[in-house]
Amino acid sequence: MRATAGLTGLLAGLSACLTLLAVPAAAAPTLAGPAPPLELERFVDGVVADGMATDHVAGVTVSIVQGGRVVLVKGYGQSSPGRPVDAQRDLFRIGSISKTFTWIALMREVEKGRVRLDAPVNDYLPPDMKIPDQGFKHPIRVLDLMGHSTGFAVAERSHIGAPDPARILPLAEEIRSHRPDRVREPGLFSSYSNYAASLAGLMVARLEGVGFENLIERDLTGPLGMTSTTFREPYPTRAGLPAPMPAALAVRGATGFLWKDGGYKPMGFEYISQNAPAGSASTTAPDMARYMQMLLAGGTLDGVRVFGPQTAAAFRTPIMHAPEGVNGWAHGFMIRPLSGGHLSYGHGGSLDRFYSNMSLIPDFDLGVFVSTNTSTGKPLTERLPKLIVERFYAPAALQPGRAGDPALVSHAFLYEGRYITSRRAFSGLEELADLLESHDRVWVSPKGFLHTRLDGTVRTWVPDNAPGRFVDAYGTDKLTFTLDGDGRARWFPFPRGTYAAERAGLLLNETLFRVFAVLALATAVATGIAAVVGMRKGGAPGGQRRFDAIGLAVAAAWLAAFGAVWRSGLLEGSIPDGDFPGPWLLAASWSAVLAAAGSLILAAAYLLALRGPRGEAGWRLPGTLGRGAAACVFLVFAVLLGAWGGLAPWA
Repeated sequence: MRATAGLTGLLAGLSACLTLLAVPAAAAPTLAGPAPPLELERFVDGVVADGMATDHVAGVTVSIVQGGRVVLVKGYGQSSPGRPVDAQRDLFRIGSISKTFTWIALMREVEKGRVRLDAPVNDYLPPDMKIPDQGFKHPIRVLDLMGHSTGFAVAERSHIGAPDPARILPLAEEIRSHRPDRVREPGLFSSYSNYAASLAGLMVARLEGVGFENLIERDLTGPLGMTSTTFREPYPTRAGLPAPMPAALAVRGATGFLWKDGGYKPMGFEYISQNAPAGSASTTAPDMARYMQMLLAGGTLDGVRVFGPQTAAAFRTPIMHAPEGVNGWAHGFMIRPLSGGHLSYGHGGSLDRFYSNMSLIPDFDLGVFVSTNTSTGKPLTERLPKLIVERFYAPAALQPGRAGDPALVSHAFLYEGRYITSRRAFSGLEELADLLESHDRVWVSPKGFLHTRLDGTVRTWVPDNAPGRFVDAYGTDKLTFTLDGDGRARWFPFPRGTYAAERAGLLLNETLFRVFAVLALATAVATGIAAVVGMRKGGAPGGQRRFDAIGLAVAAAWLAAFGAVWRSGLLEGSIPDGDFPGPWLLAASWSAVLAAAGSLILAAAYLLALRGPRGEAGWRLPGTLGRGAAACVFLVFAVLLGAWGGLAPWA
């Protein structure tokens, strides 16, 4: 497998180089009309081959439409082990592109007058599903669902999907039993929510009196002739669940691959049925071509009208006023800037092994769909539409690097620090996992550049004529901070509009947490050794023996917690979402709860001992300081771990 993968990558890379030499981007004209089909195909071949080789992608399927015509449908690589991609037949999983179907279904209800976008969601929910206010003033509106501005926390690791079909819940039960907490007022900013889309899908299905999957087939995929598109998944028939994916479609499903140790490892099916409106769809490139044609044509295809002008306009209209360069969500569709000031409307989609992207560029009546079946496929799916536009329609202007502003250095403290994503859990072990994986950071270099690390990508910015506003040092993208009354940055939106990066307070400071984690581990080892040595020597006064016995128990509990965390896979981010938190992480948290309680007792015992005569306790100054330091380290780490959610295994 590894030798084959290496040869495939070498040939793909060579093909990419030859193609890009044959079609030089620098010489590309700006076309008024459609791109020449042959030239477009050659260019796509090169970009895909290069991406597959560079990013280690097993299989890719592509469809492109323009001017009401399908201009390219093509597959690359392997669909499953030993089987090449057949773009006409193979079903790829499109993840969150599924949400666009849900938003269409919702807007159809708006067109019928049965749903008002400015109405509270609770107006359309039964009593056992209504969203409590939880102390917030404003109700969540239907429009907030489409703008991902509900103010919900995100707690999805244990239930967004299911690794075993026996654990799939019906959609209504999922909505009822896994409602996330509200953590902010709705409408403040966007923080991407799968729960919001699932709630919208359930709401529409209830209004129509049918199951969600039936609704999509009846009103969308059926009328559009998308016979190879389904929200159903291949699980055994089970009472209470929608009928599974038909066998004739299931055998055509592409396999998801994990790139690992120099080879492609086929993985099992990831079930999303309990959140079907948010991401369970599987489809083919030709079906997505029909879907894009309908969207570009304003809701009509081959005489079939799916939605009207009101909805067509909504899918091009941002819901929220967002800072320049930030996606404002065009009623559920993502707005992305392209070269030349053009805009793309569409959506991306990701599962553990599938990455997809659908981009609609109305200025060129162009639609591009690309999907990969590998865990490393995201960069290729995002790059292809952008490169097509730059090659054939709007070549990217070369932007000379902007100079830094030395004056920024003296104001660096206003912006620098650790930032954490708003799209996270706010309690329990999911909060701990989310915070450990959140590495967003802002810093200022000595030459007056502001740097951000967002979602793993580092970018460079310079001041843009107003406090809190910056422009890309090498491009045209903007960055806008919200400042407090002292001019200090509080938060800023991620350009995709999928979350806001919020400044972390002292208790959520990553460096502080990691330092005290190391100190607590070292102290636990040292305390254990010291206690055992002291017990072997004997002769210590009773007060010291009792204190050391407590210290030994606390150290043992902390060591057990650290060992279980290491065994759980949390530190490597390798706990599958459907299996989260898993037995080892639960054991670690319960051990930490015992250790934290013991640390409090240890600190209290130390303070009581200090109040008594030192000679009676039998402590000399070095021992007194050492035991005090140990109690302090344990207690501080317990406080930090509690703030990070690590002491709430029941949450």
